Amino acid sequence: MSKEITITAARLIRDVPAAEVRVDDALIAVSTLMTSVVTARRDTGGVPATKGQATIRRLMKAQMALVDVSGDILRVHGELADIGRETAGYDLHECPSVAGIGDATQRVTG
Repeated sequence: MSKEITITAARLIRDVPAAEVRVDDALIAVSTLMTSVVTARRDTGGVPATKGQATIRRLMKAQMALVDVSGDILRVHGELADIGRETAGYDLHECPSVAGIGDATQRVTG
C-alpha cells in the first residue's frame, strides 16, 4: 500500500468518528435547549403558551435536521469502510472507534 493511501486512511480514521461525535454533541445541545425552552414556557406565568410555539417548532426542525445529518454521516462511514476494503485491501472487521482507535479520536477532539 502506498504511503499516500496510508496517510489518507489515518486521517479518515481520525476524522470520521470525530464528525460523528460532534454531530451527536450538537444534537444533545439542541435537545437540552428544547428542554429549557419548554420548561421556561411552562414555568413562566402570564405568558401565553402560543408565544413560544414557533420557537419550539424551529427547534424541533433543527433536531430533525441533525438526526438526518447523523444518518448521512453514518452512511458515509460505511461507504468509506467499503472503499477502504476495495481500494486499500483493508480487512476491516470493526470500525476504528469500536476497535479501540476511538480513544485516540477523543484525544484529538477533546
